Amino acid sequence: MKLKEDLNPMLLLLFHLMVWIYTFITFMPSYILSWVSRPDVGCCGSEEERAKKMKALSVLGCPEGPYRAVSATKRLATSLHPGVDTLDKMFEDAAMRFPHRDCLGTREVISEEDERQSNGKVFKKVVLGEYCWLSYAEILTAASQLGSGLALLGQQPKNNVAIFCETRAEWIIAAEACFMYNFPLVTLYSTLGGPAIAHGLNETQVTLVITSRELLETRLKAILIEVPRLQHIIVVDNTPTSWPGYPRGISVHNMAAVQKLGARPENAARERKPPLPSEIAVIMYTSGSTGIPKGVMISHSNIIACITGMAERIPNLCEEDTYIGYLPLAHVLELSAELVCFSHGCRIGYSSPQTLADQSTKIKKGTKGDASALQPTLMAAVPEIMDRIYKNVMTKVEEMNCVQRTLFILAYNYKLEQLAKGYSTPLCDKLVFRKVTRFLWGGVWDYSTGRVGGPLVCCEIKLKDWVEGGYRRTDKPHPRGEILIGGPNVTMGYYKNEAKNQDFFVDENGQRWFCTGDIGEFQEDGCLKIIDRKKDLVKLQAGEYVSLGKVEAMLKNCPLVENICAYANSDETYVIGFVVPNQKQLLALADQYGIQGTREELCESKVMEELVLKIITEAALAVGL
Repeated sequence: MKLKEDLNPMLLLLFHLMVWIYTFITFMPSYILSWVSRPDVGCCGSEEERAKKMKALSVLGCPEGPYRAVSATKRLATSLHPGVDTLDKMFEDAAMRFPHRDCLGTREVISEEDERQSNGKVFKKVVLGEYCWLSYAEILTAASQLGSGLALLGQQPKNNVAIFCETRAEWIIAAEACFMYNFPLVTLYSTLGGPAIAHGLNETQVTLVITSRELLETRLKAILIEVPRLQHIIVVDNTPTSWPGYPRGISVHNMAAVQKLGARPENAARERKPPLPSEIAVIMYTSGSTGIPKGVMISHSNIIACITGMAERIPNLCEEDTYIGYLPLAHVLELSAELVCFSHGCRIGYSSPQTLADQSTKIKKGTKGDASALQPTLMAAVPEIMDRIYKNVMTKVEEMNCVQRTLFILAYNYKLEQLAKGYSTPLCDKLVFRKVTRFLWGGVWDYSTGRVGGPLVCCEIKLKDWVEGGYRRTDKPHPRGEILIGGPNVTMGYYKNEAKNQDFFVDENGQRWFCTGDIGEFQEDGCLKIIDRKKDLVKLQAGEYVSLGKVEAMLKNCPLVENICAYANSDETYVIGFVVPNQKQLLALADQYGIQGTREELCESKVMEELVLKIITEAALAVGL
């Protein structure tokens, strides 16, 4: 979205003249040199030329597809290396190729302090040291010992093990132990409430759960009585070593003690039964944002295919790369991203949203956040994180003086125009966006925005008519419809949930497909754009369809909105919104209009409600709602 240019015409002319001169001076020599110095330029071209190339083709020539990546039109990719078809083999292969390379890193906590805020609240701040690393060989040993120890506690192959833990090195060590010993891993978000945790543990009939000291004491302990099958709790922290006060029949162990048990010579030599590619690796529970969490069964071959597709999108990925892990490992994106890194010998340093940057909420002022300490070359990001970064940047822009803000808006709009043409903007990046781009890196060879790109090499995508919503494959200028994804990465379905498994089907060729419920359109270069969601649409009284998710996504970018829930029903002609306001912006707005009161009083004020509604309405109109 372009920013409004309320600028002096002479200043505008001067800026465009400088950009034109710079472009001419730098572009022509680099263009000529690229042809002289690169023998492969005829087949590959520059990054800009690659950005404009076809990303996917309809293999049957039909507008609805199925579409495959240009490099996978003949056959979908299923694995990175021949014979490496399960996750235990993948990590063993990595440990054999990169035994002494750094694998997993964690920062030492030097001190913790309570910091009192101006509003009276007390926040805990930490001072963190450098990253301490374990090698690939050390992680393989740790995982093998843990798996052996779990087996000695009575855990049997094909019987589920649950992990309820924050993103940290011990999480992935526990996962690798389960993969090696064929214990299907049940993953639960560390943010889940008591009823959702109990549901996941009971549905999967686990007798053993792996967790952290904090989550055990604050979340898990209160619901243990509701999980009658549970026998063992493995705590990943080293302290304390004794755990009194737990229900009869439940034993609490430290992970180190279980590893020590598994490391005994007589136990380490025990034969293990490795998994088959078709067997369950993970039962991954959803976040439960729309109801009771659902478990998704993901096989070893599903994940191997998935990481094969992801790896193809990251050129030159190698053991020199450093990945920062901060998203929930209970989410398939973070787990897959870290497994991709393992397969290429990268190192992974752990972080959290509260310690990620120098300005993060738990980092003591004047000390380094995790990104500054680690200097990663790779990270995964989700729309929520990108929206937060966008809002933080725009808030900083509002605080700039007139000249700085003018320069930023000009550079921002110029960069958008160049990205749309497939060009990069090195001058703007260096002079204006230096602080933003220091840690962010976009899609490789694709400078477009508002799209999700082409299919990975492990899957194909086609569109299915949704007549009720008005989306058809015959639509012009682009075919539109419900997005269906097929390939070896499509999961085995929902765990013990036949009603939801109707979203999956197998075609005449034996390929598995998933009906996503998302509405998309394929563009000329084979890239997919998500434009709607079936379950998100509400038909208003006048017959107008409204996408509540789209309304929320657009309005979250309004600086005044910290979070928003849009709601509508078919008996009314309008949409309502429950808004969590940004405290700083709300107080600034109140001050602007001379309105006094606490945050609660301002939220109750009818005058403030009208002002906020006016701002939100303007923001909605600006993005075309």
